[in-house]
Amino acid sequence: MTAADLLPHRYPMLLVDKVLDLVDGREVTAVKAISVNEPWYARAGAGAAEARFAYPQLLLVESFAQTAGILGTTVGLGGTSETGQVTLIGSVSDARFHRDVFPGDVVTHRVRVEKVLADAAVVSGESEANGAPVLTVSQMVLAFRPESELAPGGESR
Repeated sequence: MTAADLLPHRYPMLLVDKVLDLVDGREVTAVKAISVNEPWYARAGAGAAEARFAYPQLLLVESFAQTAGILGTTVGLGGTSETGQVTLIGSVSDARFHRDVFPGDVVTHRVRVEKVLADAAVVSGESEANGAPVLTVSQMVLAFRPESELAPGGESR
């Protein structure tokens, strides 16, 4: 199944390409293929140093979070436009970047649910490319909120 089936994100901010394995409410494995055609490489220019093509770490975390958000859909917390819920990153604890990834790499995210609350979930996991670790997240808190509350003029809590 594709991530677009489970997430409201679309190009250029859909940062998960394919779900490889999904155990409802427990864990998910998904991939993101890094491509030189992504908009964040537009300013690198021909002949730019290789370091200019390192995938932005913030987007690597976002891709991990989107993978985690897929789990939210399996525990009824949200993530898709059908549920009317929006997934937000509440916090990230002890995220470690092990090495850069570049166009041509395929990043595999493995995310596990540690705890589910009424409107949030705590997850952990790791990401790798070419068999080597690229990101480890000890704890990420995802909050799920009604889309109507986040829209301009929406209700506030």
